[in-house]
Amino acid sequence: MTSLAEPVPEAAILAQHPVSRLRFAAAVTALATGGFAIGTTEFVTMGLLPQIAEGVDVSIPQAGHLISAYALGVVVGAPLLAALGARLPRRALLVTLITAFGLLNLLSAAVSHYGLLAFVRFLDGLPHGAYFGLAALTAASMVPAHRRGRALALVMMGIPVANLLGVPAATILGQQLGWRAAFVAVGLVSALTVVLILAFVPSTPGDPTASSRRELSALRHPQLWYAVGASGIGFGGLFALVSYIAPLTTEVGGLGESAVAVFLLVIGLGMVVGNLVAGRLVDWSIERSLRIGSVGLAAALALYWVLAPYGWAALVAGFLTTVLGSVLALGFQVRLIDAAEHAQTLGAALSHASLNIGNSFGAFLGGAVIAAGWGFRAPLVVGVGLSLAGLLVLVLARRAARSARQGE
Repeated sequence: MTSLAEPVPEAAILAQHPVSRLRFAAAVTALATGGFAIGTTEFVTMGLLPQIAEGVDVSIPQAGHLISAYALGVVVGAPLLAALGARLPRRALLVTLITAFGLLNLLSAAVSHYGLLAFVRFLDGLPHGAYFGLAALTAASMVPAHRRGRALALVMMGIPVANLLGVPAATILGQQLGWRAAFVAVGLVSALTVVLILAFVPSTPGDPTASSRRELSALRHPQLWYAVGASGIGFGGLFALVSYIAPLTTEVGGLGESAVAVFLLVIGLGMVVGNLVAGRLVDWSIERSLRIGSVGLAAALALYWVLAPYGWAALVAGFLTTVLGSVLALGFQVRLIDAAEHAQTLGAALSHASLNIGNSFGAFLGGAVIAAGWGFRAPLVVGVGLSLAGLLVLVLARRAARSARQGE
């Protein structure tokens, strides 16, 4: 069993298909464009939560469950689609996943009933984890193993850029033309992604030795479940904030509706910076990056609780929260790939499933404390608790790995 602090051998990561720097840049841009579309639809729901709630005639906490429905789709779809598609040609599978994602966004824009919209958001989440997992492994296969953290960070850059540019733009679009327009825009970006992947991502075969049984056999590894648990709990701290950024900004901070887009812009900038830092931190030490991310995220959320009533001052805490959350996310992604050992497709997909468990935890528990009458700042307290609980799981995982090595 691979220990927590030790990566699996390079040969176990993925068959290597080195390419030129120019081809790598073009391929990563294509893959990140899909991440941009996914990141936009995932986070714009949070910025448009009041409009969506009004549009389908439910309360804001109820509308917050749409975020949980999408996250549940990611959790279900990631291992299922990864296991079923392990032997398929990677480029063809990427195109299939992002096409389905785009069509389901267009369907989201056409739905008016809350229950049906929740179901469509669940379906839209199904391709999410499998796409990112496959994109990460495709990028990692094009570089030496010691640079995989930076390669994964570049693929994941689609999400922070979405938060920096896509989400604020889609939020403004949704506020001006109605929330449905934001989902239509995501569908169009998904179509562009299909074109870019076909043009620039190398056509590589699937793993001929892979099977659903081999991929799923990784689920027997205890360290995989420790990693899923730590990620699913700890990353929930970030989503306790971003899921309710709109009411935090307007109801607690006393700012106008237009300020929500500014807060989302700063959150996106924090994710871009955090992703750039995370790539180097993870290549330096997965363990240290996870500790820094966990403790730092808890501290930043506590700072946001203090600054939230002071309007624009909370931007500082929002930036720090997403920088540290991005470090935590990439660290968990590489941890899960390592913990899966030879079932790399499953491990990469599970990393996004577990992060969306955190998405679901943060959104659900945040909505619960708001509905209980504890106020719109209460989710931040939930976030601090989740971040520290995730750190505790990491400590337990390390002790379990040490005990397993001593017993060999």
